[in-house]
Amino acid sequence: MEILPGSLLKTINNPNDLKKLSKDDLFRVCDELRQYIIDVVSVHGGHFGASLGVVELTVALHYIYNTPYDQLVWDVGHQAYGHKILTGRRDNFITNRKYKGLSGFPKRSESEYDTFGVGHSSTSISAALGMAMAAKYKNEERKTVAVIGDGAMTAGMAFEALNHAGVADSDVLIVLNDNCMSIDPNVGALKEYLTDITTSQTYNKFRDDVWHLLGKLPVGKRFTRDMASKLEASIKGMVSKSSNLFEALNIRYFGPIDGHNITKLVDTLQDLKNIPGPKLLHIVTVKGKGYALAEKDQTKWHAPGLFDKVTGEIVKKTFTTPQSPKYQDVFGYSIIELAEKNEKIMAVTPAMPSGSSLKYMMEKMPHRAFDVGICEQHAVTVSAGLATQGMRVYCNIYSSFMQRAYDQVVHDVAIQNLAVVFCLDRAGLVGEDGPTHHGAYDIPFFRCIPNMIISSPMNEQELRNLMYTAQLSSLPHPMVIRYPRGEGVMPEWRTAFTEIEIGKGRKIKDGRDLAILSLGHPGNFVTTAIRELRTIGLDPAHYDMRFVKPLDAVLLHDVFTKFEKIITVEDGAITGGFGSAVLEFMSANNYTAEIKMLGIPDRIIEHGSPKELHRECGYDAQGIIETVKEMMKDSVTVNNFIAG
Repeated sequence: MEILPGSLLKTINNPNDLKKLSKDDLFRVCDELRQYIIDVVSVHGGHFGASLGVVELTVALHYIYNTPYDQLVWDVGHQAYGHKILTGRRDNFITNRKYKGLSGFPKRSESEYDTFGVGHSSTSISAALGMAMAAKYKNEERKTVAVIGDGAMTAGMAFEALNHAGVADSDVLIVLNDNCMSIDPNVGALKEYLTDITTSQTYNKFRDDVWHLLGKLPVGKRFTRDMASKLEASIKGMVSKSSNLFEALNIRYFGPIDGHNITKLVDTLQDLKNIPGPKLLHIVTVKGKGYALAEKDQTKWHAPGLFDKVTGEIVKKTFTTPQSPKYQDVFGYSIIELAEKNEKIMAVTPAMPSGSSLKYMMEKMPHRAFDVGICEQHAVTVSAGLATQGMRVYCNIYSSFMQRAYDQVVHDVAIQNLAVVFCLDRAGLVGEDGPTHHGAYDIPFFRCIPNMIISSPMNEQELRNLMYTAQLSSLPHPMVIRYPRGEGVMPEWRTAFTEIEIGKGRKIKDGRDLAILSLGHPGNFVTTAIRELRTIGLDPAHYDMRFVKPLDAVLLHDVFTKFEKIITVEDGAITGGFGSAVLEFMSANNYTAEIKMLGIPDRIIEHGSPKELHRECGYDAQGIIETVKEMMKDSVTVNNFIAG
């Protein structure tokens, strides 16, 4: 089905075309842009509600500012679909998040209008401030705007940037897109603070009256601009809580204003463009604006998948056989089972209760499961604090987001040897979210930390058993359990809990030709590959290692004694990863063998479906088959088979 933009939108190939329109035309541009996003995402998938909420803001920014010379930084990238469409990517937007297509996030190599790559939250103010500081140093007249929203202001990095912006004396505008949401509803004191501002009728009416009055005061010799500024600040301080935070940081505060009033936005941005120094515009928007169902259930419609835009029915896959659950749901239901038996179990997540499925425990045990906001560093250290008091804490963080709390893992957990359990969701290649979200690096960066146990389950039963093992009082160290995004392999997954010996792998299948050592879910790719390899006369052995640290030394001694050819398979970076650990073991114990390591190569892997990316990286079932054939090409078995 061909998706066509509206008659006005199709004439806008870049922001210069937008600037040729009258202000009255912008209402229609917004309507057509919003409809085009709905049309494309309903058929091709992607993030949804966040971009609908900033349609008017996107149009106003590109209408007023001279992009790309003026620098526009988005935070987070979920908001940038309208930006992409207006900046020369309208006709390619149907390839968004598809293999070899447009990225779902701003990407510097994709467009000069994408000034800063962003997939994780809360980076925009820091990046924009750096750009503004550079412009000042180079005596350039360019303007810099950071759009922060979708919960990103709750992160510590955003506060650090605000603190610096107030003293950097650089010309930067921060647009706070206040929709009370990240993926799940925002949490924390800042959310309550902003709500107080936006709902105070006294403040909003008095603010408008004051600004109207100040606009009529006769600025001159007897009444200076400095006096007007001081009067404005003192009056605002009497009625607005905003002055206690943003203006206390020396950042001029404007708003709140309706973020869906395009005329008001255009006029306000035009005024602010001429005001030097750091300033913040507070706009109030509705996530999912313009699509009633998305406005009503904003978490569900953050990224709903394919759907019927008329009825709102989300397209579900149909299956003829029972399907396996998602790993995150196995975690979500299993931790409740464990917590019901162990009163010391608590859980923490940084703003991902739905994505990690911790929401089930938060609903059932709200005093024992917590969403701390987009604050990965805080999530780790508050978990450490709980652990010092005898709690067994499951800290559930996406693998790629775990990168943001590395110092806390080392300093606050590992050095003190606190038994925090890090459940790393989305480990490995995650698919369409691309390189900012791939959980590629957790094995290398955790493996070098003393006291750390690192494990990865091959299936749902193994995940449950590792979670069970992690809460036993005998566990003396912090522990990582890493598992992938999406479906597992066991429709009947709710099995009895069994303790797994730390550092103990298992033999899945005996064999004579070579050994395949797998870690985690890719072990299922190995099982599939072996079935086909046996049809051509090849007989590999298969070992599920379960643990990267500590490695099963007894098992590895047995493998290196029996086999001269070994393949390692992992859903993580090869450099410094599981395969590297096996090589280190071989060297330390003076073994010799031909080893081929399969996993994520030492380059940035772009977006696509997990199946496409596993194929590209060569560790899907077909890649394993090809590697075995290559290693065994001179063997008698293969030669006899070919001759036959």
